[in-house]
Amino acid sequence: MQTTFTAEQLEDPHVAESEKILRNCVHCGFCTATCPTYVTLGNELDSPRGRIYLIKDMLENNRPADKEIVTHIDRCLSCLACMTTCPSGVNYMHLVDHARAHIERTYHRPMIDRLIRSALAAVLPYPERFRAALGLAKLGRPLAPLLDKIRPLKPLAAMLKLAPHSLPPAAPTATAVAPLPLKGRVAVLAGCAQSVLDPEINAATGRLLARLGIETVAAPGEGCCGALVHHLGREDAALEMARRNVDAWTREIETNGLDAIVITASGCGTTIKDYGFMLRLDPAYSEKAKRVSQLARDVTEYLADLDLPEPMHREAMEVAYHSACSMQHGQKITRQPKALLRAAGFTVREPREGHLCCGSAGTYNILQPEISARLRDRKVRNIEATRAAVIATGNIGCMTQIGSASKMPVVHTVQLLDWAYGGPKPANL
Repeated sequence: MQTTFTAEQLEDPHVAESEKILRNCVHCGFCTATCPTYVTLGNELDSPRGRIYLIKDMLENNRPADKEIVTHIDRCLSCLACMTTCPSGVNYMHLVDHARAHIERTYHRPMIDRLIRSALAAVLPYPERFRAALGLAKLGRPLAPLLDKIRPLKPLAAMLKLAPHSLPPAAPTATAVAPLPLKGRVAVLAGCAQSVLDPEINAATGRLLARLGIETVAAPGEGCCGALVHHLGREDAALEMARRNVDAWTREIETNGLDAIVITASGCGTTIKDYGFMLRLDPAYSEKAKRVSQLARDVTEYLADLDLPEPMHREAMEVAYHSACSMQHGQKITRQPKALLRAAGFTVREPREGHLCCGSAGTYNILQPEISARLRDRKVRNIEATRAAVIATGNIGCMTQIGSASKMPVVHTVQLLDWAYGGPKPANL
């Protein structure tokens, strides 16, 4: 793709990076076949290729975002299926991240939209606030049908519908001491939303790794990975969260050493593996962030490199494996989760259209509830057609989204692995 940025514009490193990405695009359109919003809506501007043209025009002309571009960029899930499909290696992730930051700086959203986005950024990354908000959601749930009839308030209705009817009790950060001699030492990301919605995921991770001789620790000072605010275009907040985590893990690396930073939510993993890029322009953090990104591993990615024993419990159970977009497209992890489940004795079923997003995508199922619901229902139909006994996935957002519409139980992949290798049976099986 030809570009016409001026030399002055290219002095901005963010613009220069986007210009390189734009030049890689050859207009082939392969991305349209796998883009969930294009498949759902049929609008070229709701495809990666269409969005690339809009972003190019906005950045080249150095103009503020307008309603049209905001509409189509907001509809992007950041599922990154287009990057898996693209034969030219276009880094759409970094391009759309730049566009979102530009939108946040230059576009004045309607008041209700601004308030909802600010509330999400102020609540979701902080477990105590999130837990309190979910408690209040119980009181507001009867209002959901009314709010759903008022277009600007549909996100509030979506929040209330997604809120669980009950929450597990707050749990301490999961750590586990492994029997000597230790075979490894890892930090496990506590996370934000997942630690409230399903703390058993990290508990299962700690139990399983301890039995395998791996000590798990929580690095003091770490918190939300920043993905939620990053995808809202709030770049300053995202970078601040990234720096805080880099500091926390660097202290742990330099004090006691770490073999890996294990992450049990693939959405977080995609962002943490990108810290090296996100902080590349910060001389105080660029090298430290790169080291953290290199140590980051999804839990299944880490387990796949260990010498696992024979399962202690083999269950003749069929498992429908849902590969989260952040897992298969963001991190390119496709083989390991299924291989681990099979080695543990489960029969793995792969649903049709496995490349398409379930519609969760961070806050997408709140901010774009209608498109999200169509994608969710399509995903659930494909999963339930496998007639498996349980759904396994590696991302809490997918678990919540799919679980809101499917009658099948949904568990994290690591919970099934923990059960197979001597842990308790997942509570909802």
